[in-house]
Amino acid sequence: MRSGTLIAATLLLGSCGFHLEGRLPLPQPIRKPYIQASDQQSDFVQSLRRQMLISGAHPVDSEDQATAVVIVDILDGAVTPHVLSVSAQNRPTEYQVTYTVRFSVTAGGKVLLPPQQVSATRSYSFDESQLLAKEHEQAILRQAMGQDLADIVMRRLSRVSGG
Repeated sequence: MRSGTLIAATLLLGSCGFHLEGRLPLPQPIRKPYIQASDQQSDFVQSLRRQMLISGAHPVDSEDQATAVVIVDILDGAVTPHVLSVSAQNRPTEYQVTYTVRFSVTAGGKVLLPPQQVSATRSYSFDESQLLAKEHEQAILRQAMGQDLADIVMRRLSRVSGG
């Protein structure tokens, strides 16, 4: 009885598109992608490359080896800070940072995913007396936002129909 229930649950989860976290299978046209970006070392591009590897894709180093090209534009200098609140001395005490990326996907001259933009936003407190720690915190936030954006892009890439 238990094994029958377990099998039914497994089949139900598999049929609804459920996948283990972090593993989104990519369609065939995107299995050997080339990531075209002005900054290959950005937090977003590195996270996207890592997510593709986890998903079984094999990112390549040149466009002529690729089955698809993922074109990435990191907008607004990667991370844009905005002051959310200030102290009585008119010094910033809280910031909101936004990481914005525009991307598209082509394969064999055909647009598989038209240009679209995704953003991640976080806020953090700021204290001038802890400047070094806050710079480290901002780097961690930027890395986390890059990961979140890569997750969003991977979900969209996994839904691309054939080339």
